[in-house]
Amino acid sequence: METDGQTSSAPVYPTGIGTSDVDAIHLLGHDLAGELLGRTSFGELAFWLVAKRRPTPSESRLFEAVLVALADHGFTPTAIAARMTYYSAPDSLQGALAAGLLGGGSRFLGVTEDTGTFLAEVLRAAAEEGKVPAAPCNDEWDGLAREAVRARRAAGRFVPGLGHPVHKKGDPRTPVIIAIADEEGLRGPHLRLFEAIGRVAPDVLGRTLPLNGAGVCGAALADLGFRPEILRGFALLARTAGLLGHLAEEMDQPIAPDIYYSVDRNARYTQPGTD
Repeated sequence: METDGQTSSAPVYPTGIGTSDVDAIHLLGHDLAGELLGRTSFGELAFWLVAKRRPTPSESRLFEAVLVALADHGFTPTAIAARMTYYSAPDSLQGALAAGLLGGGSRFLGVTEDTGTFLAEVLRAAAEEGKVPAAPCNDEWDGLAREAVRARRAAGRFVPGLGHPVHKKGDPRTPVIIAIADEEGLRGPHLRLFEAIGRVAPDVLGRTLPLNGAGVCGAALADLGFRPEILRGFALLARTAGLLGHLAEEMDQPIAPDIYYSVDRNARYTQPGTD
């Protein structure tokens, strides 16, 4: 179309994810119905959608182990929020799921991203100074970890990935994720630094805190090549399955009404300014 001698064209919105026409759906450069359905797992597809490359079998195994590790952890605040929202609005399943996901933050689910970001920052700074260990030598990794934990403590900040409200003596997910990464040749610098933090933290902090599952998942995802800013998305993706399970159970065995009545009947009103 020409206007006053100038040529105008429709805007272009590029995407490498997917498109469709009257006859087919195309996803990541493949025919969805003819090439992917029945041949690609959901976990493999999730990896592929973000990385824009198909994962190797080893990467798929570690990635899906991370998703399983993060899917559910019992009656966490996120699960309770989803159940309570469903009780309040049973006509809005999507609202209940969203309520649970919105609770993914610094204490629950967000630790995956926080840990990955912390490890990446330490490694980036070490790389600039030529201090990243060239070999899997524990002494060298411990030295780097000790500096990082000391700096964090001096700044008055928590070390993400350390400690768990339930698993005080050790998160059972952590050694399994590390073992899978090792078996698949994917035990990279983020995991090695994370392990070293677990070894040196008791001496630096004066107390023993376990390496938690959300943290080790962040380290594993970072070693798979994902940028820190996307890691919380994978935690939320995994937890969506867990929340959906909680909501299905809530439909059959509701607990939200009891939670509501318990809080309502035991609420204690106090005048403003009094205890």
